[in-house]
Amino acid sequence: MRFPLALTAKIAAYIIGKKLRGVEKFATVLQLEPLHTCNLTCTGCGRIREYSTSLKNVMPLEDCLGAAAECDAPMVSICGGEPLIYPQIEALVGGLLGQGRIVYVCTNASFMRKKMREYLAMETLRASASVDEKIQVLLSEELISQKDADEIRKGPKDETKPVIAPSDWMYWNVHLDGLERTHDLIVEREGVFKEAVLAMRMAKILGYQVATNTTVYKETEVQEIEDMFAFLSSLALDGHTIAPGYEYDAAKVDMVKRLGIEPETFFLTRKLTIEKFANVEKWGEQYPIFGTPVYLEFLAGKRDLTCSAWAIPTRNVRGWKGPCYLMTDGHYTSYRELLEKTNWDAIGVVDGVARDPRCENCMMNCGYEPTAALGLHAQPGDMWKNIKFNFGKRPLGTPNAEIEAFNGVSAGKGHLTGGKKDIPAETAVTA
Repeated sequence: MRFPLALTAKIAAYIIGKKLRGVEKFATVLQLEPLHTCNLTCTGCGRIREYSTSLKNVMPLEDCLGAAAECDAPMVSICGGEPLIYPQIEALVGGLLGQGRIVYVCTNASFMRKKMREYLAMETLRASASVDEKIQVLLSEELISQKDADEIRKGPKDETKPVIAPSDWMYWNVHLDGLERTHDLIVEREGVFKEAVLAMRMAKILGYQVATNTTVYKETEVQEIEDMFAFLSSLALDGHTIAPGYEYDAAKVDMVKRLGIEPETFFLTRKLTIEKFANVEKWGEQYPIFGTPVYLEFLAGKRDLTCSAWAIPTRNVRGWKGPCYLMTDGHYTSYRELLEKTNWDAIGVVDGVARDPRCENCMMNCGYEPTAALGLHAQPGDMWKNIKFNFGKRPLGTPNAEIEAFNGVSAGKGHLTGGKKDIPAETAVTA
C-alpha cells in the first residue's frame, strides 16, 4: 500500500463518520505552527516575514494540544518556522500521538540528527545492547561521530525529558526543493541538502517513517524533479508530497524588499504549473507520492477543482489563520469562528475565474487536495482511481538510478548573492 492500512482506515472512518452525520465542513489536516522562528531564510517563504513582530512568541503546549482536540483532524502537520526549535516539541509530538493523531513533523532537518541522538541516549536505559548495535551501524555510515557515540552511551542527561521515538503514526516530513544546488539556493544556505540526506538516512536506520515535501518554482527544471525522486528512491523513504510554488502576499513583499527579485520570475502561474506538472501522473505511478490521483490530474490541467481551504486549517501563535494557509485576512479565536466568519464562496477559482484575485495562480495542495480527497467534485470512476492508487502495490521508484544529487554549491547564500551563478560543482557524488 502507498499509505499504511491502519492510517488509511483511520482517515477513511473519520471522513465517512462526518458525512454520515451531515457535517458540511470539517478539518482533515491541522497545520499547527507552534512558533515562526526558523534557522533558515528560504526564498519564497513569507512566514518569518509576515510574523516578524511575533517571532519570539510560542504557543503554549496546552494550546497546541487543545487546537488539535478542537478541530479533531485525524492528521496534524507540525510546521512553522522550524518546529524542532519549539522548546516542547517532544511533549507536543507525544501529546498528539496520545490523542490518536497521525503526526507529521515538517522540518528542514537541521536538528533531526540531534533529536535522534537524544532518542538513542534514552534507549540505553531500556535496551543498551540494541542501541550499541545501532551505534556501530551509524558509525560505519558516518552518520554520527565517535564523540556522538560516546555521548549516547552515557545515557540521557535528563531521564524525565521526553524524546521523539519512532512510531507507526509519526513521520519526519523533510523539506527538499530539489537536488543540492537548487535546494541550497532556495534555502539560502549551503550544506542544508547534505544534512537533510544524512538525517533521512539515519532516520531510516533507526526505524522512523520519513517523507519529503517539495515545492516547485519557476526556476525548477522538470528533469531535476524526476532526478530528485529517483535519488530519493535509493533512501527507501516512505512517501513524498509535491506542490507548485504560489505567489502569496507575504512572500512577494519579502522578495522585492530583501532580495530585489520580481515575484513573477520565481513563482508559477497557473499555466506554468500545468506545464511543469505535465508528467505528475507518471510520477505518481512510479514513486510513492502521497495524495490522490484526482489532485494530480488537477495539477496536470486535466480537470478542474474548487478550493476547500476549510479542510486544512492553520492554527498559530495569533489564532486560527483565515482564510487559508497562505492568505491572511485575520485570526480567529476558534476553528468554529473561522468556519462561520469566513466567506468561503469568495475564495478559490471556479470555471477558470478567480473569486479573489489572490487566488488566481494558486493550485496548492492545502486548498485543492481536500476537495479531491473528499470527493466534492467527483466524476465517474474517481472512487476506483483512489482505491487503486492508495491500496495498490507501493511504487518503489528507481533505486538503482545514477543521479548526481550532490551537484555543487549554490552561490554562497543562494538568492542573497544573486542566484544561479556558474560556479564549478564540488566533487559530485553519485547515488
